[in-house]
Amino acid sequence: MQKVLTAEQMRTVDRLTTERYGIPSILLMENAAHAVARVITDKLGGSVKGKSILILCGPGNNGGDGAALARMLSDAGAVVTVEIFGKVIETDGDARVNFEKLEEKTKLSFEPRLKLSEVQPETKNDGVSGWMDNSDYDVVDMIVDALFGTGLNRKLNGFFDEQIGILNDWKKLYGKPLFVSIDLPSGLNADIPAFEGKSIHADVTVTFTSPKPANVLPPASRSNGQLIVADIGSPQELIDEQSSQLYLTEIVDAEIWLKMTEFSSGDYKNKRGHTLVIAGSENYSGAVVLCGNAAMRSGVGLVTVATPLSSKDSVASRILPEVMVRGVAETKSGSISVAAFDELADLLGKADSVAIGCGISQDASTKKFVEKVIEHRRQPVIVDADALNLLSPFTVSLLEKPPKGGTPNLILTPHEGEFMRLLGTDHKNALKDRVTAVRNFAVTNNVILVLKGERVLIGSPDGRVVVNPTGNSGLGKAGNGDTLAGILAGFVAQAVQFEIDVFETVVAAVYVAGMAGDIAERKYGKRAMTASDVRECLTETFANLAGN
Repeated sequence: MQKVLTAEQMRTVDRLTTERYGIPSILLMENAAHAVARVITDKLGGSVKGKSILILCGPGNNGGDGAALARMLSDAGAVVTVEIFGKVIETDGDARVNFEKLEEKTKLSFEPRLKLSEVQPETKNDGVSGWMDNSDYDVVDMIVDALFGTGLNRKLNGFFDEQIGILNDWKKLYGKPLFVSIDLPSGLNADIPAFEGKSIHADVTVTFTSPKPANVLPPASRSNGQLIVADIGSPQELIDEQSSQLYLTEIVDAEIWLKMTEFSSGDYKNKRGHTLVIAGSENYSGAVVLCGNAAMRSGVGLVTVATPLSSKDSVASRILPEVMVRGVAETKSGSISVAAFDELADLLGKADSVAIGCGISQDASTKKFVEKVIEHRRQPVIVDADALNLLSPFTVSLLEKPPKGGTPNLILTPHEGEFMRLLGTDHKNALKDRVTAVRNFAVTNNVILVLKGERVLIGSPDGRVVVNPTGNSGLGKAGNGDTLAGILAGFVAQAVQFEIDVFETVVAAVYVAGMAGDIAERKYGKRAMTASDVRECLTETFANLAGN
């Protein structure tokens, strides 16, 4: 997991890199430019020779990165036009050094591929619009946004607001060229996930050392496009020292988890974990099938489904044959009855994880059953869907806490509506700051909270909140919550057997589920993809993560 840093924390890391380790700030800027140059080269097919690139530079350090980048791309054979919004003579520090180097380079007669011009806000027909009037958009391969970085803490207006609007309209109209932002799309405040005004809509954003809140939290994250976090030389221990408790899941988190749970020659079903899925009712048997099948695909050794007796045949006829199905006591309305608790005593004692709630409906007797399962749990329990509603509003006094200092073993997986019910409110302002809301709930109630929606957030009882970068809006369709619950339950059961941290397991499971959703989107498209498609794409997801 990568720590997400605020703009001020990032400045502290940069300063300490120089003070403690003697790495000059000008070298950090040079490293940043090299990192962006590598990304651009990759995006343009492995070479920038002969490519036409426009770099828009502000007068600060972000512009200094752009100036250094222009020099490197020109040396590599690109045709580079640089527009600095201001005057070189008005810049200072490391940015000034790079602008002056660039200015000197443009004066050399054998550098016809490199042009530099100064844009004055008060000059009409200048800036982006002036450049466009004298250029053919068809020959432009890339526009680099180096206007404003993490130092911007105000809404852009006037000239700069107009320039960003022109760029975005141009991209919307023509669909090209490729937009690359350095560190942060210009117009965003690094510390705020909301839009304060217009911002560049980048295809790729290359940020440095650590992601910032606006790189990873929606809606601001939508402007970033593909986010690439580049190492420019700051030691990891300086990042670790910062007080941030916000993190971004990395692909390596899933890769490491899968490596720790890989199959060995001595494995058999009981060593891979046993998941118990308690789900379904007379009208919602499909949820059971989706959850049980997803658990089975997760790599777990055994999956048992407990569902109301009247639903058993319907479920058994559609679920994977490897999944065991048990019918249990039900209410008159076809929901699971509290009497089922005693019937499931053997399974509740042996299972390594329990998933409860998918399609169980809402009945007074079912509510008592859910509360008893959670109160007497001996293993991690994933609480989803109707079980969440039955426990709302949630207070820690409803349930017995796990032993103090022990591993948190209650995992709640609400979407935003269910989360508001858990909070006991219908005021949307309660989720205005999703990170804080998730953190406070997880810490107060000693639970792991998985808040579904755009960019799933995972909260830990110790205050950490992890942003998951995988997944897409196609996962908002019916059944995907049931599929995620099954994947989580399967992963957690394996974690129990392999003695792996439950929170890290939940982080990995959410990443894998989102990645499977992304593969399903590429195969079928958001319009056609289904929850069952996502489950079946786990096969390809695991293969990709294993490097196959």
